[in-house]
Amino acid sequence: MQYSDEVVSEQTLNWVRTFIVAHNICPFAQREIERATIRVEVVRSKKLEVALEELMAEVQWLDEHPETETTLLVFPTLFKDFEHYLDYVELAESILAEQGYEGIYQLATFHPDYCFDGAEPDDASNYTNRSPYAMVHLLREASVEKAIEFYGDTSTIPERNIEHLTAMGCDEAERHLQAALALGEQKE
Repeated sequence: MQYSDEVVSEQTLNWVRTFIVAHNICPFAQREIERATIRVEVVRSKKLEVALEELMAEVQWLDEHPETETTLLVFPTLFKDFEHYLDYVELAESILAEQGYEGIYQLATFHPDYCFDGAEPDDASNYTNRSPYAMVHLLREASVEKAIEFYGDTSTIPERNIEHLTAMGCDEAERHLQAALALGEQKE
């Protein structure tokens, strides 16, 4: 079933609240949820080139709207294949650098089939980056640096997440992911 952009946005924010924030996967996310400074932009393109153009359009939008902290660029109809998605990410990072945005914005990556290099697909740790839809998270580099400065040693976050998700297990993590999508079934 294909959901409306509004429902995809709600599902995405529901996932952020009920999984990312609730399980402290990202200790910086709660503040932005509470401040309502996260923008969710749904991209319906079916072509890689258009998705790259949409990324750069969003970067320009963020340049013009400093009150918005971050954007989740969500691709509900593109990048069903994880490897194809990784190709997009590589190109996106190259374009950001070519356009002079290296050090200004950085990308965090999320996909329903996310699998870390060297990990097994059924490894629960992959759920730190598994999401309802393929998406890229555009972060302001200066804000990331401030958050790290405030938080302190961030090197323990991935280890804590791996331990937490391993204890949770794949089945429970998948239930959380599916619960975010179930919101759309209620709304449509």
